[in-house]
Amino acid sequence: MISVEEALAKVLELVGPLPAETVPLRAALGRVMAAPARAGLTQPPFSASAMDGYWLAAPDHRPGATLTVVGESAAGRSFGGTLAAGQCIRIFTGAPVPADGGTVVLQENVTRAGDAITLPDTLAETDNIRPRGQDFAEGAEFCPARPLTPADLGLLAGMNVAEVSVYRRPEIALIATGDELVMPGEAPGPDQILCSNNFVVGAIAEAAGARVRMLPIARDTEDSLRGVFALAEGADLVVTSGGASVGSHDLVGQVAAELGLERSFWKIAMRPGKPLMAGKMGAAAMLGLPGNPVSATVCAHLFLVPMLQKMQGLPATHAPRRAMLAEDVGPTGPRTHFMRARLRETEGLPEITAFANQDSAMLSVLAEADALLIRPLGDGPRKAGEIVEYLPLR
Repeated sequence: MISVEEALAKVLELVGPLPAETVPLRAALGRVMAAPARAGLTQPPFSASAMDGYWLAAPDHRPGATLTVVGESAAGRSFGGTLAAGQCIRIFTGAPVPADGGTVVLQENVTRAGDAITLPDTLAETDNIRPRGQDFAEGAEFCPARPLTPADLGLLAGMNVAEVSVYRRPEIALIATGDELVMPGEAPGPDQILCSNNFVVGAIAEAAGARVRMLPIARDTEDSLRGVFALAEGADLVVTSGGASVGSHDLVGQVAAELGLERSFWKIAMRPGKPLMAGKMGAAAMLGLPGNPVSATVCAHLFLVPMLQKMQGLPATHAPRRAMLAEDVGPTGPRTHFMRARLRETEGLPEITAFANQDSAMLSVLAEADALLIRPLGDGPRKAGEIVEYLPLR
């Protein structure tokens, strides 16, 4: 068995960044940019008022001064005249200022009578003007190393960027295996259970940016497995669950090898998730997850997500967080243990409590868990109050 760290390094060797494609800005949410976008203009393109009020030249900005209003400037409709000493204009938020070196006095801070305004005795220090280029200049680059957010799309639109270059979404083929499985909505026989792995693993993959093809359940025969593997043609990554252990019905590794799998490793010193398999199958990478639902889920978080990150040009790393043990925990033994746990926020670090039942088939415990408490291989018993690391699940 290899360590979790070795396994992660090996699965990341199986994949690389996918080719770039150009998509309309409207379709770019959640995508990862493959090349910088450049602003096609300066924003704001002119110095503009930040408030509704009155613009006046700096020499006229004197306590108690009275000025004559001779025009107005509104968004999309600027004042086209010139101002003499003692004159001002009505101006609205976003409207261009008529000249440099002036001030916008807020409308609520002046007294108006007809076409005349009187400034207050105490003047504000700010000029209430957004200078030209305050947000960004023409040619400025934008290329965040993360999936694009709604705010990012707003920025790109403001930069006059209509299309962006992004990494292609990884295409994932999901294959659940086993005679015991039926799909949700079907009536299971007396010896059957519902297939849940494809749904949780598929959701994890989609949340990480992948496009998922859920293939039919492969039965425990070589012919069935070959047929379903054939349906995975064209996928960047084939993800199986179940059938990768050592039983007489665990045929995934055998059939995959016959179809050209170059296995990188099998079995990891971790729990849950020991029987994990990975390798290269033609142009596609393959990740063979365990059949138990919790094991499959934990392995998807630990290995599938970083693979998808790398395929989209992102840093492929885990970022463990720190918490304080709420209760004592025992030693881990010869395998790293990722324990389902519950978090409770406190003024300092959150408190973390491992669930008493860590059975790798317990979906109800998985659904309640906020985090995976990381117990390193060979770690001894820990007391309540000690600082530990965890991976968030929400």
